[in-house]
Amino acid sequence: MKRLSRIPETFLVILLLILTGAPAAAVDRLRMSTTTSTENSGLLAVLLPPFEKKFDCKVDVIAVGTGKSLKLGEMGDVDVVFVHARKLEDKFVANGFGVNRRDVMYNDFVILGPPDDPAGVRRTHTAQDAFRAIASKGSPFISRGDESGTDVKEKEIWVAAGIVPKGSWYIDSGQGMGEVIMMAAQKRGYTLSDRGTYIAFRKKADLVVLEQGDKDLWNQYGIIAVNPKKWPHAKYDLAMKLIDFVTGPEGQSLIAGYKVDGQQLFFLYGKGGKH
Repeated sequence: MKRLSRIPETFLVILLLILTGAPAAAVDRLRMSTTTSTENSGLLAVLLPPFEKKFDCKVDVIAVGTGKSLKLGEMGDVDVVFVHARKLEDKFVANGFGVNRRDVMYNDFVILGPPDDPAGVRRTHTAQDAFRAIASKGSPFISRGDESGTDVKEKEIWVAAGIVPKGSWYIDSGQGMGEVIMMAAQKRGYTLSDRGTYIAFRKKADLVVLEQGDKDLWNQYGIIAVNPKKWPHAKYDLAMKLIDFVTGPEGQSLIAGYKVDGQQLFFLYGKGGKH
């Protein structure tokens, strides 16, 4: 009778650990709240895995509007925030909820609408004039309505244009950027979008850029650690490692190199751009 080969002892040890349910080594977890644009654009899927591998950790992402992201930081429910509404960010730091805010990248907002452009936005020259044209025609406008950085920017433009948007044409959706783009396409309406999410979604929605390049459409992103003096349980050291990573050579290279259909979605400070 043929003898069975001897089972290696290392295999038996591994098998025993599996059968007894021995816990694996705990992975350090970092909680990050961020705007939907960083996730919808696909950037985080490129940016975070190298960081997680380098520091043997896992980043748990909560992608909501900037306002809600900062609120999570105020409540101590996250360790770091990655958002795009400078006035709100500065207030967050000034009120003692965040520390060590740093610039990460920028792109711009664009006004989107149907190709036939019933409101005549193409004939305007500023974001304010574009909004006035949409309101005067009563064309559908889909608003984020979620206190996101995009929502804050949109409302700033309405105020500057001297218009209080209301009526059946103005739809306060409370949705993320990707969902809003799809809604605008379905209703043959208009919306304000960050360029990165638009590029990521343009094959899914029949919308085109009708207004761009206005100074009012500048869109910057910053990252902030939650203040450990306010919330001692916050993982400040790991948060700072993430901040150093995304603003350092490796992270900045990943951001600058991230493209969709050959188009760069985000740009770096000091690289021929704005500050």
